[in-house]
Amino acid sequence: MERLRSSPLHANISTALDKHLESIHVVQARRKDEIVNPSNRQRHGPPRCQDERVVLALAVALRALCQATRKVRTVLWCAFQMTLPK
Repeated sequence: MERLRSSPLHANISTALDKHLESIHVVQARRKDEIVNPSNRQRHGPPRCQDERVVLALAVALRALCQATRKVRTVLWCAFQMTLPK
């Protein structure tokens, strides 16, 4: 879009994109933790509260990803509107 405008876009656009990518990486890491955690557990395993913490961390990461996705969709729509010819 910057090439279409022949000028740089607002700094908030790249910041929102960076936060969205960071949120994706956090969700991926939390999901890996969730998958690895049960496989490391022994037969009797640790208390269930540790499993709940892993799932809760994943839920928090997903919530942050949802918020970042909404923001980046809005920012990209605004950037698109700025690139349209008048």
